[in-house]
Amino acid sequence: MSCGFDFAHYREILEAAQKGGYRFVAFDGSPERGDVFLRHDVDLSLAAAVEMAELEAELGVRATYLLMTESGFYNLAASEGVAAIARLRELGHPVGLHAVYPNVALDDRFDPVVSWHNPDPALMSKSIPGAVNTYAEPFFAPATYRSDSNQRWRSGCPHEELRAGSFAWLQMLVHPEIWVYPGATMGQTMRAMLEAEKSRRLQQLADDDIDLG
Repeated sequence: MSCGFDFAHYREILEAAQKGGYRFVAFDGSPERGDVFLRHDVDLSLAAAVEMAELEAELGVRATYLLMTESGFYNLAASEGVAAIARLRELGHPVGLHAVYPNVALDDRFDPVVSWHNPDPALMSKSIPGAVNTYAEPFFAPATYRSDSNQRWRSGCPHEELRAGSFAWLQMLVHPEIWVYPGATMGQTMRAMLEAEKSRRLQQLADDDIDLG
């Protein structure tokens, strides 16, 4: 099995967790043995988030999507943002806030779940009044946490341990754009995402009756 960052292997990871007897749960109760808290910090691409959410729904997997209100890459108030939130919820996924410290403004678009964007290690585990902080106890512990940040699993790809049932429970952070767009390195993947974004933006211009001739 190749541990590439692509949709084929992402499916294998989810299926490995299911074969290992794990259940995918939301951040609405303390971790129990067999729980997987699958979390997506959506830094860059709503389109990638929706594509990943559709694959998960096909497999009967529930994930928590954390969306930004201060992103330089997408706008939740625009039609695409509104549609993305609606689609994520239609597929059965909770939607929380991916916040820039210390700004937490939870409105009716969000469940009371927060993850910090590029958090300062000294600050990231502080409690958040009225909300779950995914970086705080009881949900965060190094032995039961895996992240794919910058297209590198810090402690190795978890699929074998999931298949074997080796984790008591696990919080797994997966960034959708890393898996949806092709690339053997983070740089290649980001360039592929930008090419896709270019095509989307050109279509938006055409839809707005802009003369592209």
